[in-house]
Amino acid sequence: MGSASSVPDKIPKVDDAMKVQQFLEHHGLKQNPFSQEDAQTDPLFQQFCARGTFHPAWDKIFGDPGTPSTAVVFGEKGSGKTALRLQIVDHTANYNREHPENRVFIIEYDDFNPFLDCFSEKMSWPGATPERTLSKWRLWDHIDCILSLAVTRLVDDMLDERTTGDPKPFEVRGEKLQNLSRTQKRDLLLLAAFYDRSTHVSVQHRWTSLRRKLRFSNWKTWRDLAIGGGVSLGLFGLLAQLGYLPQFGHLWVWLVLLLAWAPYLWQQGWLTWLAWKVKRQVRVLDRQINPLRTVLSGFESVDLSGQPTPSRERSDDRYELLGKLLAILKTLGFDSVTILVDRVDEPHLVNGSPERMKALLWPMFDNKFLKLAGLGFKLLLPVEVSFYLAKEDKEFYERSRLDKQNLIRSLEWTGESLYDLANDRIRASNPHQQNAASKLGSWFEDAITEPELVSTLARLRVPRHLFKFLHRLLVEHCHRYTDESPRWQIGRETLQSTLAVYMRDLEAYDRGLGTG
Repeated sequence: MGSASSVPDKIPKVDDAMKVQQFLEHHGLKQNPFSQEDAQTDPLFQQFCARGTFHPAWDKIFGDPGTPSTAVVFGEKGSGKTALRLQIVDHTANYNREHPENRVFIIEYDDFNPFLDCFSEKMSWPGATPERTLSKWRLWDHIDCILSLAVTRLVDDMLDERTTGDPKPFEVRGEKLQNLSRTQKRDLLLLAAFYDRSTHVSVQHRWTSLRRKLRFSNWKTWRDLAIGGGVSLGLFGLLAQLGYLPQFGHLWVWLVLLLAWAPYLWQQGWLTWLAWKVKRQVRVLDRQINPLRTVLSGFESVDLSGQPTPSRERSDDRYELLGKLLAILKTLGFDSVTILVDRVDEPHLVNGSPERMKALLWPMFDNKFLKLAGLGFKLLLPVEVSFYLAKEDKEFYERSRLDKQNLIRSLEWTGESLYDLANDRIRASNPHQQNAASKLGSWFEDAITEPELVSTLARLRVPRHLFKFLHRLLVEHCHRYTDESPRWQIGRETLQSTLAVYMRDLEAYDRGLGTG
């Protein structure tokens, strides 16, 4: 095998170099456990690690699905926030399978671009900076986004109802629709009118299909139109029969027609005014006045009277609409709702700026909102924005009550936890082989002890850097040996030199000078 510090006199050519796959196969692995860096596109994580590899703070973050709780987590890039989100969804799905009558509804609030694009189009002006635009973002904008995500998913499920096979963990079951009262059906249709965001078909078509699915009768909405049309036809018929049709232009004829059409015209005028206000105040969606007026015309006046509408600059109406949604979900078999907030640094309008992230996130830090009965928030946020917390005043902390929100200021990984994570991924790469050789330590020569390896990995801080470094280390080791004379253990010199280069690149990245 050679001594610990032995290195070939001449680095072999790439074509003749030892292959990474050779090294992995020698250690009983069929795939490279460290080739992927993003949990969302990592098949190894999704197949094996999601249910067996956890951050030490997992229990505090996830909590008890039956009792929704809020957790605010700050972590640097690559620390596993997306992995946490996927694990929360996976474990909640398992909980729903075990508790089919007391399920948890998941809302993944992680794609801000569609909402911010609409918001920017409405609220920015020529020459306005993103900071100035985002400074107008309010709590009710967040609630509008959440309502839109939830309502759109509900409507999709109801219109695309499956009649065969076992229901999925988050699926709305057809038999549960029969449990909705007429008031709840009205509330769901009202929410769909304001917040359904599907682009597959027109708003009117989707709303009409949902109304029929719910068997919500609205024939009385045609009454005013029928009266106006009936009086007009009857009057024309009477004038024609009496031969008085030339007198159609007389004042008394117009008065009769005006009285007949007045209720309908008044109703349509009021609905147009309401649709205009909703279009103006729901700043995260592109609602058009005429289609919205047409949909609202499908409600009887008594069904709209006194109902909350998102037509003013305040959160009160949104809270009431959120309460209606929770009541509907309760009847459909969902006892609570978990809202996962992630990827807030990725929208075009934010573009990774901590100041813009702060403008987007800070309105959400409201204890009334975060502790709303039946809701549990999991805020997975970039660590850069956490530094603004120390600059906030007493009023902010009294409003947000972060001390009650399971706050984790840094999603840190110790050397031991990273070492365990590496071993979990190695075992997952070949789940049929569970012997001692399926450990990271077996990749290194005997002179490198486990404590030394743990201490080395601790410098990498987060899983993404761990994966990048170990992948680079494998490549570097294989490049040092030939295909005909492979070496199956990594030496200390290779480990230390590769670590030195990687840490230099990492420091440059932290200073904003590299690409990572």
